[in-house]
Amino acid sequence: MYTFNENVAPERHDAFVRQSPLCNLLQSSDWAKVKENWDHAIVGVEDEEGLKASAMVLIKRLPLHFTMMYIPRGPIMDHTDEQLVCFFMSALKRWAKRYHCLFIKMDPGIHYKDYRIEEGDGPIGEDIPLILDNMKKAGAIHQGFTTYIEESIQPRYQANVYACEDFEASLPRHTRRLIKDAVKRDVRVVRAGKEQIQAFSDVVALTEKRKHVSLRNQEYFQQLMDIYGDDCYLFLAEVDIPQTLNRLYAEKQQNDEELASLGDGAPKKKRRLDDIHRALERDISEFEQEYPQKTVIAGVLSIRMGDTLEMLYAGMNDRFKKFMPQYYLYTEIMKHAFARGCRYANMGGVEGDLSDGLTKFKANFAPYINEFIGEFDLPVNKVLYRFAHSAYQVRKREMIKRNEEIDDED
Repeated sequence: MYTFNENVAPERHDAFVRQSPLCNLLQSSDWAKVKENWDHAIVGVEDEEGLKASAMVLIKRLPLHFTMMYIPRGPIMDHTDEQLVCFFMSALKRWAKRYHCLFIKMDPGIHYKDYRIEEGDGPIGEDIPLILDNMKKAGAIHQGFTTYIEESIQPRYQANVYACEDFEASLPRHTRRLIKDAVKRDVRVVRAGKEQIQAFSDVVALTEKRKHVSLRNQEYFQQLMDIYGDDCYLFLAEVDIPQTLNRLYAEKQQNDEELASLGDGAPKKKRRLDDIHRALERDISEFEQEYPQKTVIAGVLSIRMGDTLEMLYAGMNDRFKKFMPQYYLYTEIMKHAFARGCRYANMGGVEGDLSDGLTKFKANFAPYINEFIGEFDLPVNKVLYRFAHSAYQVRKREMIKRNEEIDDED
């Protein structure tokens, strides 16, 4: 009934992924071009009607000619179909043995739970027990329901904003107010091209320095735009400094006139106006001396795959934090994507306890939390899998410890 295809054409695979409810950027054939330090292959299962399962498989070379494999947010198939799941996993193992593979790691984009961020939890999906049972019958070992981002390759929790009628009106009131604040402070949001990658990379570098993290560089962002073309959305928040200075001059004049009109009977108001005067003078001096006429203060790089949008990288110049650019910027990106048929905009991973700073920021856009089913290991070399898995866990713990040390220093 089924046949295993070890060389699915990229175009067929991408078409199959796009029409699937499990559609995900990390399963696009082009993602293999991004992961240059991995080999890759696209394999699948077919019957007389066409593709029934497909997977873009990343292949990592290990010492002694061994490999491990990883199927990011895949495979793409109906995981409730026991016969299909068992056939695919069995054929996948036979194929992987030719590469001296120790084990195959996968984290299919199956939602374990979905709930509003303010709800904090939700019911388990009705197909989850069947899917877990099918994967177990096929020989895959579930790695548990992890909580924190660092415990898995891809975050098991993500904040996802879904398209709806009059999206902006559905945002929390305080978010709409912050968007108006950004507009009043002369923030302008634009979709940019490759010529603005340097400016985007600069604000990402400022974010890296501020948060003591390592994201990506200009060459990497250029590569994404080259690979994904029109499906790569680079949006920037800009400020016209001369326009901002004119506003500040006017505010300073009004403040100074009010100061001059005060008598001796309002010491508290005088202190407040003096503070405003000093702050305005500081801002005017800095903007006159340090910034070009048009300054990029924040940016987000996103990629569209089918009817999904992945918001991958973001940066902001913290000097312009009071301009609230990120609220205006994120909203404009989502509106742009929804107007072009995207059913959701994924803001990326959050910690499962929903207590981190990222979650608090993303809560401003009223997202759903998608909790994924988690990772599975499919042992290929059963003798060596235990040792390989132990080595993998040790390395993961070392990385977690290193991250905790960085946080403590911060």
